[in-house]
Amino acid sequence: MTTSTLARSGVRAGLALLLATTATAALAHPDSAAAEAAKAQIARIQMLDDAGPMLNAVIAFDPEASKHANEAAEAGLPLEGRTVLVKDNIETREFATTAGSLALKDNMTGRDAPMIANLRAAGGVVLGKTNLSEWANIRSDNSTSGWSAVGGLTRNPHAIDRNTCGSSSGSGAAIAAGFAWGAIGTETNGSITCPASINGIVGFKPSVGIVSRTHVVPISSTQDTAGPMTRTVYDAALLLTAIAGEDPADPVTLQAKRARSYTLGLDTASLQGVRIGVMRDQVGNRKDLTAVFNTALADLERAGAVLVDIKFEPNSQMYGDSFTVLMFELREEMGKYLTSIPAFKNGETPRSLADLIAFNTANADTEMRWFGQELFELAETTTDRAAYETARANAVRIAGEETLDKLLAENNVQFLVVPTREAAWVSDLVNGDKFNGSVGFGSPSAIAGYPHLTVPMGAIEGLPVGISIMGAKWDDHAVLKAGAAYEKARTAKLPAPSFKRWEPAGE
Repeated sequence: MTTSTLARSGVRAGLALLLATTATAALAHPDSAAAEAAKAQIARIQMLDDAGPMLNAVIAFDPEASKHANEAAEAGLPLEGRTVLVKDNIETREFATTAGSLALKDNMTGRDAPMIANLRAAGGVVLGKTNLSEWANIRSDNSTSGWSAVGGLTRNPHAIDRNTCGSSSGSGAAIAAGFAWGAIGTETNGSITCPASINGIVGFKPSVGIVSRTHVVPISSTQDTAGPMTRTVYDAALLLTAIAGEDPADPVTLQAKRARSYTLGLDTASLQGVRIGVMRDQVGNRKDLTAVFNTALADLERAGAVLVDIKFEPNSQMYGDSFTVLMFELREEMGKYLTSIPAFKNGETPRSLADLIAFNTANADTEMRWFGQELFELAETTTDRAAYETARANAVRIAGEETLDKLLAENNVQFLVVPTREAAWVSDLVNGDKFNGSVGFGSPSAIAGYPHLTVPMGAIEGLPVGISIMGAKWDDHAVLKAGAAYEKARTAKLPAPSFKRWEPAGE
């Protein structure tokens, strides 16, 4: 395997040799379209991730991916050898799974997470691992999204001085940059939808239980899920169909209501007569973002949707109770995961959250130069199970029954829409992220475990922004169909990545 972020020297000469060798071989042994696509994607990673703008989106890739793509294409499997990059908190048998931390740099489990086994069985090819916000952004509340000790700082292809959001930062940037057909991200609260929106791609956080979480470095058994990140809604539905499935080791997956195929009906999906709630209080205070959103709403209306303005402020208790849930479950779930991994061949194997805290303290110069581990330390002391169980019941009830279910029922709407996030902010390792908290309404879907789709809706000064489409639990297929219908109706011009620093238009 090739480690992308370490392969800095000799790239251009090596790339020329690769292309020349590939061209010669192709004359004698024509490859499938999937194999040719894999070769081109690896070349782009070498040119744009390891060299040039050095996006730092990909931690490692498989130089044999084109061979595997050819084999899958010839086997006639549904994904036909399409390449997929995998967030580096999800286990694949050929790569280490680090969660971005040097504490797990030797975490070669040799295991495929069930979702990855499903992906391969469907004819998908694991192209490599993507960078992420270290520990999925749960170590500190003053972090910079997209940074990990293993992969460095991920850069936004649309403006390389701007942030990629987190924690599926590398997955979002990689798809925007054309490094693979699709990527898998994970989300606890916004970690698929925010990077997808800010990088100008489609991201889908499915209902919790659609996709197995086994062999995924965890935060929360209540809120964690994996999901697809792609260039189109159809591709997201195709990738979700491949990775979804039951897993006895993850009991919530046994309760899920899945579609046989999430692509069925997407090509003919219509919004005619569909009532959609517009979350006006969560649009934010920026006129430029409001203007882009209003264009998207006009597109929805032209497609036949009936828009219903909704004024609503959620019960803030939901956020505090959800935070308690994350802190309690982080300690428990991380301990379970770390005790499940094989012992490292080199170095000491961490077996608990306390071990990770000790590792970070001992390696503060590399791990904690930019921000600390106060959330890890808080989670280690959050041990009151009764308080946790009360908080969990409150958070899930408020987010689900008292927020999303209530809004959908009382306004007689099938979906809710809102801008997903603001445009990308300048990355600042010293001061951390600059989120605009007035934009978006994704937390209730994350806390309740309901589906949330973001689709590109335009740009502000060349910086992408997305529209969120949210629905009821297990309405994943319907949400994807609504997204496909909007995608067909969209009139906004979407920006192409510049791979340069941001500059004002016309300068």
